[in-house]
Amino acid sequence: MEDNKLFSEFPPVSTEKWEEVINKDLKGADYEKKLVWKTIEGFKVKPYYRAEDLEHIEYLDSNPSQAPFTRGKQADNNVWDIRQDISSDNVEEANALALEALARGANSIGLCTCKVDSLEDMQRLLKDIHLEACKVNFTCSKHTLATLKLFLDVVKQGGYDPQKVEGSCNYDIYGHALLHGTFKGGEEHCYQEAKEIIEFAKANLPKFRVLSINGRHIHNAGSNIVQELGFTLAAANDLMAHLTDLGLSVKDIAPRLVFNFATGSNYFMEIAKIRAARLLWSKIVEQYHPDCDCCLKVFINATSSLWNKSVYDPYVNMLRTTTETMSAAIAGADSITTNPFDIAFEKSDSFGYRIGRNQQLLLKEESYMDKIVDPAGGSYYIENLTDSIAQYAWQLFLTVEQHGGMAKAIREGYVQDEVAKIAQQRDMDIATRRTTILGTNQYPNLTERMGDKINLPAADKKTCCCDSAPEFKTLRLYRGAEAFEHLRLATEHSGIRPKVFLLTYGNLAMRKARSGFATNFFGVAGYEIIDNPGFKTVEEGVAAALNANADIVVLCSSDDEYAEITQPACQGLKGKVKSIVLAGYPKEMVETYQQYGIDEFIHVKTNVLDCLTKFQKLFGIE
Repeated sequence: MEDNKLFSEFPPVSTEKWEEVINKDLKGADYEKKLVWKTIEGFKVKPYYRAEDLEHIEYLDSNPSQAPFTRGKQADNNVWDIRQDISSDNVEEANALALEALARGANSIGLCTCKVDSLEDMQRLLKDIHLEACKVNFTCSKHTLATLKLFLDVVKQGGYDPQKVEGSCNYDIYGHALLHGTFKGGEEHCYQEAKEIIEFAKANLPKFRVLSINGRHIHNAGSNIVQELGFTLAAANDLMAHLTDLGLSVKDIAPRLVFNFATGSNYFMEIAKIRAARLLWSKIVEQYHPDCDCCLKVFINATSSLWNKSVYDPYVNMLRTTTETMSAAIAGADSITTNPFDIAFEKSDSFGYRIGRNQQLLLKEESYMDKIVDPAGGSYYIENLTDSIAQYAWQLFLTVEQHGGMAKAIREGYVQDEVAKIAQQRDMDIATRRTTILGTNQYPNLTERMGDKINLPAADKKTCCCDSAPEFKTLRLYRGAEAFEHLRLATEHSGIRPKVFLLTYGNLAMRKARSGFATNFFGVAGYEIIDNPGFKTVEEGVAAALNANADIVVLCSSDDEYAEITQPACQGLKGKVKSIVLAGYPKEMVETYQQYGIDEFIHVKTNVLDCLTKFQKLFGIE
């Protein structure tokens, strides 16, 4: 046909032809090492994908709103709830922040009810909130059933129809166990309580989702994506199995579940994770033989990660939460919580909440992400990521089942140990800067001081924790940036700011590259950096370093020129400065340079965290 003339001029190219050209360009280099990415989840990601890579993926035959719901639950839009979680134990303050959020674009709010003990408290918390116009989510209730009863009283007193009121409760048996090392009141008590909560909601608040599975706890303990998904599914299945044994039907349980995932900065992987979650959950629920496909759908709330947020250069957190929110939106999350950018170091105010809320509004109102169903659908790359994550998460799910289910796996410490292994690996990647946390372990703002800006409220053990002593291991929730932040905060609080003098010499490109490397290296600990345009002689550089009262002198030059400058530089500096450092690692000359007086070599394979910890001890900074 005439219309196909263009395509005849560009005939299809086979994969073999592409591979032939790629291998030619590699000039003998290892294809796997150079171009194939092995993720921390354990599977490999190819450098490119083609239509043939989709042939083995079964779910591609389904449309949005059709089982297994990989492509989403809605057929004609991608609307999600703009949710804002309010972090305040003061009911009046929480109410004011909630009203502001609802007036400025949010249609779902999360409220902590740790301090809500009476009907009057609940009334003050919900004052002037139209309970049929927004969703109310109770995020940290000590007593879920009591909270629901108080809420129902407020609903009725306000003249609202309980049949129309929507929201959720964060009753999470497994999350509590992982965080506190105990099943509160015992496992059987927990399942019985969950049953009572469901029965109350079914009779009084039918649109309320009252049980949660918090994969975000696993994420914020340093897990990988497969672990977050696999353990979440295992917990949800364990809960389903126990509750059906207690006489509840699948239709009673499944529509009242919420999966709370955290969304990190791995943009495409996070999109694939949420899509894979819907796929696998529908397959699991199928085994319970539900009466309708509605039970195969899962409600997913995506919250921006805490693990990757930083205290230093905090406005970078806005960039992180933007991509995280985009991942959740493109993946078709039902509800999205964008945390305030300053959540890592202070109690957020109206500004922090507004920024988080407006990020979602921009994606909806200006980027129209709520209009397109499954915008990632058909992408060779994302579809293959979805399939890989699903396969690996399924294998982990089966492993947990072999342990006897999620509750037993938690008691044995299996879940905690597996997450800790990955967290340790991620910590090492940060320490060696294979993973960059902008502004923290790489490219620091050298003039920034954050010590006096940290203003987080002390945890109140009486609020949401249990009183029982731990019976088994717990997850450690932390941020990946913390170790580097502790170094820099220690420098700030000590009143000691070591001076790092960069003795630059010789080859322009090499000295600039290595002085830049050294600046980043010592800058992340908050040290004062004295850079220089380059010295004509070593003697001139030594004299300038001594005149500047330098504590550390870093030689910055090329490997060839180190051979001529290292010995005279060490002779002029040894005993007069705290440490002499060489930027680079000329392997054949290391022992010789150490004999001259070089104390440390800094290079791309250095464990930056360990090295800087040694320097802190050298200067007496605790």
